[in-house]
Amino acid sequence: MISESVSRLIEEFSKLPGIGKKTAERLTYHVLRVHEAEALQLAEAIRNIKLNVRYCEECYNLAETEQCAICRDSRRDRSRICVVEQPRDLISLENTGSYSGSYHVLLGRIAPLEGIGPEQLTIDRLIERVQQGGVKEVIMATNPTVEGDGTALHISNLLAEFPLEITRLARGVTAGSVLEFANREVLTDALTGRQKF
Repeated sequence: MISESVSRLIEEFSKLPGIGKKTAERLTYHVLRVHEAEALQLAEAIRNIKLNVRYCEECYNLAETEQCAICRDSRRDRSRICVVEQPRDLISLENTGSYSGSYHVLLGRIAPLEGIGPEQLTIDRLIERVQQGGVKEVIMATNPTVEGDGTALHISNLLAEFPLEITRLARGVTAGSVLEFANREVLTDALTGRQKF
């Protein structure tokens, strides 16, 4: 018979995405094995993230102050806004080191089958940012899925009245890959989005 505390922690770990019962058990027994200080540091880190992290008031990235570090950075090019679905997408793009503009995090994508409409995203705030002026380009960096493409199309239609360029992340065959192993969707994107040589 497992103690109530152990059983409860296994149950809580198993609620995390991608964590099954066996992994939840391994994590629980790991917490039991480590020094008390290490286990309490984990608990404190979870507590701190819930108490201190919020969404940036400008772009909806994760922040511990009213604005995130990117929005506070005066070196960023504010004439370009890269629109992503989630903060983790922003992190992936930032890790490339090849983009120095600003961002806008939608906090999701339009998914009617899941009951998620445009009003549940931060699209209105994006439109407000564009209306304030100075934006020359909006880069649609939503995920290349049916919902992501639909969200990008919806936003593009809303922005059509503004004097700015709307672009989309390139897609297709990646450098170093072999055509015979690329799937049909990748090859279609590559052909559709071809560029001058």
